[in-house]
Amino acid sequence: MSHEIVKFEVNDGIALVGDLWLPDHVVPPRGSIVMLHGGGQTRHSWRVSSALFARAGWKVLAYDARGHGDSDWDPTGDYRFDAMVSDLSRACALVGGDPVVVGASMGGIVAMLTAGEAPGFARALVLVDITPRVEESGAARIRDFMEASPDGFADLQEVSDAIHGYNPHRPRPASLDGLRKNVRLHANDRWYWHWDPQFLTQSDEGMSVAHVERLAQAAGAITVPTLLVRGKHSDVVSEAGVQEMKALIPQAQVESADAGHMIAGDDNDVFATHVVEFLDNLG
Repeated sequence: MSHEIVKFEVNDGIALVGDLWLPDHVVPPRGSIVMLHGGGQTRHSWRVSSALFARAGWKVLAYDARGHGDSDWDPTGDYRFDAMVSDLSRACALVGGDPVVVGASMGGIVAMLTAGEAPGFARALVLVDITPRVEESGAARIRDFMEASPDGFADLQEVSDAIHGYNPHRPRPASLDGLRKNVRLHANDRWYWHWDPQFLTQSDEGMSVAHVERLAQAAGAITVPTLLVRGKHSDVVSEAGVQEMKALIPQAQVESADAGHMIAGDDNDVFATHVVEFLDNLG
């Protein structure tokens, strides 16, 4: 396979940055996959999975959402889902064809809204620990984590400690160098998360009643094959949420991983196995 970093513009001249993986041994590729990370994450959360799917014959684009990672921050602070839906449409046009869209948490919400409100844009959906109903306690814990360090960190060890505090069951990394993809070193020699702080105040992450109703309506209009991979220990997705989703998306297949909300990082082998099997059955 081959890999390159790509940059593409969306509305208002905002540039998004992504990793594009191309399979060398399948011409043409079996299809395209677009991967959307969760709020506060970056495209690098997909680095292992993206390479695996490319080796299996798929063209894969994993990009940093606006205001995240190496992508531009929106000068107006627009991080609403409507803006991200528009960005996804541009990314799908970039890879061509009807892609499979893989979305985790925030990225899964964007995928559901786009699939439900713009039928025909995607070949299939993979939702990673996200359903139309989000448990308020889990969403609040994520937000508390993201708001906890407005003054940044003195070093990467403090970054590691913060992540471990949110996700204590995940083993600490052998090296701290990998954390550099999640933070930025500012001129004051302190490390800050790799996303625009306005994201917390200028996004739809609050899950208002109107937003929940819109998401349920969109989910009910989804007709493409859909896979939900949920974390057994997640505090964001509950069994009630899964059952409600299955009522809205009857064709949805549900699989579990021995993980919390951050499935790709907690149990990537099981996650990837479920997705590869799903892709193989698409025909």
